Amino acid sequence: MQPTKEKRYYSPQFSALASVSVRRYAWALGVPMTEAVDHLVQLLPSLVDPKKICLACRDKSKCSACGFHGSTAAAVS
Repeated sequence: MQPTKEKRYYSPQFSALASVSVRRYAWALGVPMTEAVDHLVQLLPSLVDPKKICLACRDKSKCSACGFHGSTAAAVS
């Protein structure tokens, strides 16, 4: 097994729909599935109101690493 430089995080199992869809999205982008998922996560703040996410957050210690934390979300903190 190759050592990695990046920390690995919890990886939930995808539903069949999610797995098939992400695989095809990755093919369309020409990237591995992990990069396709990262791309989708980067798009989430444009789909969901960051204020709503911050209000529901249960771990305020990771705000600087969260994609929802930004100018709109910072006003809630």
